[in-house]
Amino acid sequence: MQSNRYIIIFSLVLTAVLGGLLSGVSQVLGPTQKKAQDLDTKKQILGAIPAEKEALADMDAEAILARYAEVISSQVSDFQGNLVDTNEKGGRMIAEEVSIEKNYKKSIEDRMYPVFKYSANGNEAYILPVYGAGLWDAIWGFVAVNPDLKSVKGVSFDHKGETPGLGARITSDEIQARYRGKSLYDDNGNFVAITMVKGEKTPEDRLGPNKVDGLAGATLTANGVNDMLLNYINYYQKYFDKHVRGGAMTLNNQ
Repeated sequence: MQSNRYIIIFSLVLTAVLGGLLSGVSQVLGPTQKKAQDLDTKKQILGAIPAEKEALADMDAEAILARYAEVISSQVSDFQGNLVDTNEKGGRMIAEEVSIEKNYKKSIEDRMYPVFKYSANGNEAYILPVYGAGLWDAIWGFVAVNPDLKSVKGVSFDHKGETPGLGARITSDEIQARYRGKSLYDDNGNFVAITMVKGEKTPEDRLGPNKVDGLAGATLTANGVNDMLLNYINYYQKYFDKHVRGGAMTLNNQ
């Protein structure tokens, strides 16, 4: 029978060895994980532009990153619309590295708001991150707004745990295509975002410019998408007032 001293020493040594191994694995895999996350983020941003999304399917990682650098520029704003150049550690603020998930846990006034400008062959759009809650867990995405700041060029949505075949359909091309060309403003010029109606198979002529057809059997997920768009796009109004509506917008390539 082993003494208590032996057991304690053995446990400490085992803990140190396993801790060292885990730390080593983390050090080795860290850069790879960061590179994969960066690629995924840039794919989602480009995916908000319909023409780019179609091309992504035939592109490898290097081609995607090259295309992103070619057509996307970015910057970060605070809630008051002021540009933010440095991060919390005093380093350079990089829009692609702003975690919308972590920001979501902060107050609206304390969050950072990345803006991605798309420009290619005379086509432009402002791509805005959005984040919210679905039926089971988080939902998020990117909304590409045309230069008029009123109509939507395209969207890319994703989720953490919505129901396959129901709420998870927000990632499908079929659902996302419904948002193209829709207006974020009503006839009186009020910001209303875009609402996904309850139920599905509603004729387009009954939806109007501010509504899209719904998700059958996934009303709560649809409500989450509605709230996400209404809230998050609205948070960018002060930024647009200061840097787009009030004058020419300048963005630095990252």
